[in-house]
Amino acid sequence: MSGEMIREYYTLQDGTKVPKLGFGCYNPGKLDFVAVLRNAVEAGYRYFDTASFYETERDLAKALRETGIPRQEVQIASKAWHDEMGYEETKAAFSRTLERLETDYLDFYMIHWPKPCEDDPDWKERDLQTWKALTELKKEGKIRHLGMSNFLPHHLNNIFENSDCVPEVDQLEMHIGYSQEAAREFCQQKDMLVQAWGPLGRGKVNDNPIINGMAKKYGKTFSQISLRFLIQKGVMPIPKSGSREHMLDNMRIFDFEISEEDMWMLTCMPQETWQGEHPDFAVPKMKSNFVQ
Repeated sequence: MSGEMIREYYTLQDGTKVPKLGFGCYNPGKLDFVAVLRNAVEAGYRYFDTASFYETERDLAKALRETGIPRQEVQIASKAWHDEMGYEETKAAFSRTLERLETDYLDFYMIHWPKPCEDDPDWKERDLQTWKALTELKKEGKIRHLGMSNFLPHHLNNIFENSDCVPEVDQLEMHIGYSQEAAREFCQQKDMLVQAWGPLGRGKVNDNPIINGMAKKYGKTFSQISLRFLIQKGVMPIPKSGSREHMLDNMRIFDFEISEEDMWMLTCMPQETWQGEHPDFAVPKMKSNFVQ
């Protein structure tokens, strides 16, 4: 392996160490994604975030096999999609995910969205049945850590109030211009690790003069400022990149610190770069309109 490795970690409730930077496995369909993932492993990434919906679980398995990296040296996360929610459905979906990933356990497994659709009157019970399946799989040793994706405080409270097994991770759209302060603070108060999907804002803030000014000030790139901003919030960014050069650049965020004044400036930027999916009223249904 020729990468630089990520040597800073967050610590979960049970003491497990998780790299402060992960690698996102959503493929828009234009890349040789096995090659992309091989490059990510060789660059030094050790946490990989995929999902059944991304259709990249097999790609990740092949990339890990081809690099020869031992299974215990990487952490793999996947997620159950809308049509995989429910007690029996989730257990079946999890088995398919294990098969595609060529592993007998997952480090993290998450419910991808709290609702299968905006107007589902039974979403709370569906979440609880899905969660029950996950907790049983964890007790069987097939999942090491349980989590959520796109769950806001009122979705999470349904789990906290009805289960003794609490989530350890919540993954949210989070970036400069959409920092979701209320949800982040709620999760961190519950001792949950917050992860950020879309941490670079899908390019919507690339031309922002404040961020670009800070990039010049700190001698860093736009992406490095964006990722460092999240790290200093105690958030784990999960960027993706098809370029090995960008993969390595994204890792070079542990040798500087954004000042308190600049952090406030970035936090208070107009919240105008939301991607368009919301857990309550803009739930994604098809790959064509999904950008996580």
